[in-house]
Amino acid sequence: MASAASNYSGSANLIDGTAIAKSIREEVAGRIKTLQSQYPRFQPQLTIVQAGERPDSSVYVRMKVKAAEEVGIKYNHVTLPAEVSVEDVVEVVKKLNNDDSVSGIIVQLPLGPHVGPEGERKVTEAVSPEKDVDGFHAYNIGHLSSRASNALFTPCTPTGVLRLLESTGVPISGANAVVLGRSDIVGSPVAAMLRNKDATVTQCHSRTKNLPEIVKTADILVSAIGKPEFVQGSWLKPGAVVIDVGTNYLPDASKKSGQRLVGDVDFASASNVASHITPVPGGVGPMTVAQLMSNTLSSAERHWEEVRSRKVKPLKLDIQEKVPSDIEIAMAQTPKPVTQLAEEIGLLPDELESYGKYKAKVELSVLERLSHRKDGKYVVISGITPTPLGEGKSTTTIGLAQALGAHLGRPAFACVRQPSQGPTFGIKGGAAGGGYSQVIPMDEFNLHLTGDIHAVTAANNLLAAALDARIFHEATQSDKALYSRLVPTKKGKREFAPLMLKRLQKLGITKTNPNELTPEEITRFARLDVDLDTITWNRVMDTNDRFLRKITIGQAPTEQGHERTTGFDIAVASECMAVLALTTGLQDMRERLGAMVVATSKHGDPITADDIGVGGALAVLLKDAIKPNLMQTLEGTPVFVHAGPFANIAHGNSSILADRVALKLAGTEEGDSSDRVGYVLTEGGFGADMGMEKFCNIKCRVSGLLPDAVVIVATTRALKMHGGGPDVTPGKALADTYTKEDLVTLKEGTKNLVKHVQNSKKFGLKVLVAVNQFSSDTPAELELVREAALAGGADAAIVSNHWAEGGAGARALADALVATCEGESGFKFLYDLNIPIEEKISIISKEIYGADGIELSDLAKKQIETYTRQGYGDLPICMAKTQYSFSHDPKLKGVPTGFTIPIRSVRLSAGAGFLYPLLGDMQTMPGLGTRPGFWEVGLDPESGRVVGLF
Repeated sequence: MASAASNYSGSANLIDGTAIAKSIREEVAGRIKTLQSQYPRFQPQLTIVQAGERPDSSVYVRMKVKAAEEVGIKYNHVTLPAEVSVEDVVEVVKKLNNDDSVSGIIVQLPLGPHVGPEGERKVTEAVSPEKDVDGFHAYNIGHLSSRASNALFTPCTPTGVLRLLESTGVPISGANAVVLGRSDIVGSPVAAMLRNKDATVTQCHSRTKNLPEIVKTADILVSAIGKPEFVQGSWLKPGAVVIDVGTNYLPDASKKSGQRLVGDVDFASASNVASHITPVPGGVGPMTVAQLMSNTLSSAERHWEEVRSRKVKPLKLDIQEKVPSDIEIAMAQTPKPVTQLAEEIGLLPDELESYGKYKAKVELSVLERLSHRKDGKYVVISGITPTPLGEGKSTTTIGLAQALGAHLGRPAFACVRQPSQGPTFGIKGGAAGGGYSQVIPMDEFNLHLTGDIHAVTAANNLLAAALDARIFHEATQSDKALYSRLVPTKKGKREFAPLMLKRLQKLGITKTNPNELTPEEITRFARLDVDLDTITWNRVMDTNDRFLRKITIGQAPTEQGHERTTGFDIAVASECMAVLALTTGLQDMRERLGAMVVATSKHGDPITADDIGVGGALAVLLKDAIKPNLMQTLEGTPVFVHAGPFANIAHGNSSILADRVALKLAGTEEGDSSDRVGYVLTEGGFGADMGMEKFCNIKCRVSGLLPDAVVIVATTRALKMHGGGPDVTPGKALADTYTKEDLVTLKEGTKNLVKHVQNSKKFGLKVLVAVNQFSSDTPAELELVREAALAGGADAAIVSNHWAEGGAGARALADALVATCEGESGFKFLYDLNIPIEEKISIISKEIYGADGIELSDLAKKQIETYTRQGYGDLPICMAKTQYSFSHDPKLKGVPTGFTIPIRSVRLSAGAGFLYPLLGDMQTMPGLGTRPGFWEVGLDPESGRVVGLF
C-alpha cells in the first residue's frame, strides 16, 4: 500500500518508522548471534496462542512469525478451536508459563464473539508478567504508571512511539505533550511513558471539549483516537512533533482493495505545520512488531541470567555459645516452604510433588530437561573407621553443604540416605546431622519422610509371600491343576499373562497359545521346583528385632505341614532398597526388580521375581519411591534424601538418581565460567573401607559418574580408640583419654586415618581430611591430626567446627574443597569385573582391608561355583562386614595386619547387580540394646511436637 509520504511535498521532516524498525530488528538479530556464540543453547522463543482463524488475526500472526524468523527468534504457534473456553485458554497459558523454553507469550485477541472483556482480561492476566512481551498484564501496566518502579515490559506500540520521538532529537523533558486516546493498549501507556520522561501530559479522548485549542498547546502530539484524518494542520502548533498511531481505512476506488489506509492526522495539511511527522503507513506500524522482537529478546536474556545466577536465599542461624540439643536447634528454626526452595534451585512447579510444607518429591523429568548441562563437581563424603557413637560424617556433609551454599554462594547439594527406624530408635540415633549442621524438619527426616522405606518393605514382603505361596501350591497340586489355575479359562479363552511369555522365552518355549503346550512343557513352565535350602529371600521390617533373625514359618494347620526355617532382615538391607538406590530410571528399576534371584531350582537354575510373576507389582509399589525427596539444611540449602541401604550389609549409598538430579541442578551451561560450577556432596556409609569402596566399585560402575574428590571425616575420639584407647560404649561415660589431651594415643591412632587416605588414592581420588572438632579437643591434638593427614598423602586437611558454628565453621573446608576440585577427575576402579569372583573378593580384602588373604567356607565355595555357572560371575562385590574394623573382627582396631578374612557365605543380589560375601558373624538384622534411644522419644501434649529425638 502506498505511503502518505509517497508524493510528499510538505516542510516537516518525515520520521521513517520502517527504517528505524529495521535497525531494531538488526540490533536484536545481532545480540542473539553474539549471545549464541558464547552460549550455544541460548534461544529466545515466542509463543503465539490463537483461537480460530480470523483473517485479520492470522495476518497479524504471520507478520510476527516472519519477523521472528528474520531475527533468529524461535516461534511456536498454538492454534485452538474458535469456540475454545476461557478456562481452556488459561490452562494452555499456565503450561506455557511453566515451560522454561518459552521467552514470551502472546494471546492473539479477540478470542471470539463468545468471549467478552472480562474473559479477555482473565486470559491476559493468566500470562506470567515475566513472559508478557505484549506488556498488557496489569502488573506491567501498573508498574508503568508508577514513578517508584519499572515495568518488566512496556507495551510494544507505545514503546515504538517513544523510540520514534527520540529519533527526532527533540527534547521530551519539559515539553507539553498531548495524547489523543485513552485505550489500555496505546493512549494510557503512552501518556504514562511520556510523564516518566518528564513531559507535561494532557490526555484527551472522544468526549474532550475544545480539542483544537488543546492540541494547539502541544509540542508533541500523539494521536491514537481512531478517527480517519481527524486532526487538521490548523490545529497544530507550528514546529510540533506529530506521531500518528491511527490505522483507519477510507473507501478508494482507485485501489485494488477498494480502500486506503490513513492515520488520525490529515497528513497533507499537518505536514506543512509540524517539524516532524510519521507517515501512515510506514510510521508507527512497523515499530510495533520490531519492539515485540526486542521485548522477546529481553525476556530471554533476563531469564537466561536469572537461571544462571539463581542462588539459594540462606536462613539465618541463632548460634548459642552453649550448643543446645539437636532437636532443640532443629525446632527453633523455621524452614522455608519447599516450593520456595525448589524455585531457588531451578526446579519448575510441574517437577515438584509436595508432601506437606517442607518436603517434596522431585519428578525425574528434570533430568531430561537439563540433560544438556555439564555436571557439577561430585564429592563423596566418607570417614575413618568409626566408634559406635558415629564420628559426624552426616554432620560434616550438611555443614559443608551449608558452607558452600549459604556462605560461598555456590550451588551446593547434600545427597544423603533416608534414616532407618532401626538406629533411630536404637543406639546410634538418626542421620540428620547434628548441632548447627542438620537436615530439617529433623523429626520428619528421621521418621516416615514420604514413605519410601515402607514401600520397600511392602515390595520385599510381597515377593516373600509370593514365593512361599508358590512353593505351597506346587507342593499340593498336580501339574494339570497347577497349570489350569496359573492359566485359567476366562470367557472361553485362555491367555498367558505378559510375564508368563517372558518365562516361556527363558525356557526356550516359543508357543504363545496355552492350549498348545505339551505335558513336558507344562511341567517345566508351571513348576519352579524351588530348592528350599537355597532360598535367600527373607522378609523385612524397619525395626531392630533380634528375635526375628531366625524363625519358623508355616506352622498353621492351613499350611498342611509345609514348614521351613527363615528369618527377617532390616528393611534397608533388602535388595529392593539396593535396587532403588542403584536404579537409573523407571524401566531400569522394573527390569532390576524382576531380575532379583530369590532361590535356585532343584535343576540348578536361578529363580527370579519375574519367574514368580511379581516383578511388575513390585515396580508399582515403588513407582513413587523412585523419586528423590527434597528437604533443606538449617541454613536453607537443598538436601536430597533418597534410599537408605546399610553400608555394612548393602552398598550403603544414597541413590544414583538423587545424585544425577543434583549434579544437573548444580551444573553449568556451555560458555559459563568455572566459578559458576556447583557441588554435590553424596554420603557413603561408615568408613572409607565400607561406603566409599562400594561407592567407587559398585555405584560409579552403574551410574557412569566420575567423582572429583573424597572428604574423609576424622575425630580425635575415634583415632584415640584406634590408638589403643578404651572401648567406646553407648550409654557409658567416656574415659579420660577421650576428654583430655592425649597426644601419644592419638598419634598411634592416626595410622587408621592414613590407611583410609592411601586407600582413597588407589581410586585416583583427591583426598581432603575434615577434622570434625569436638569441644574437648585441644589445639595440639587437632594440629597433630591435620599434620598426620598431610604427611599421609591428603591433598588438604582442615579442622572444621560446623557442629558448633554451622556453615561458618566449615568455611575453610569449603574453600579447600573448591581449590582441590579444580581440574578433571582421575578416578579409576580397583578391579576389573571379568576376573573370578574369588579374586575380586581377595583384591578388596588385601588392598582395602590389609588382609593376608581370604578363607572361603565350603558353602561360600559352592555358592561362588553356582553363581559363576549361572552367569553372575562378572558382578561387582559388596562386602558385608563389621564397620568397626578394617578386618572382619570389630575387636581389631587401628590398622590390623596378619589376619585372614573368613567368607562364611556369598549371597546374590542379581537385581541390584552385585554379589555380597558375608564376613565373620555379620548380622543382617540388628538388635536393640539394653537402653535403646526410644526411652526419650515422645510428644509434647500441648504443641504436638516430637521431643526426645537426640
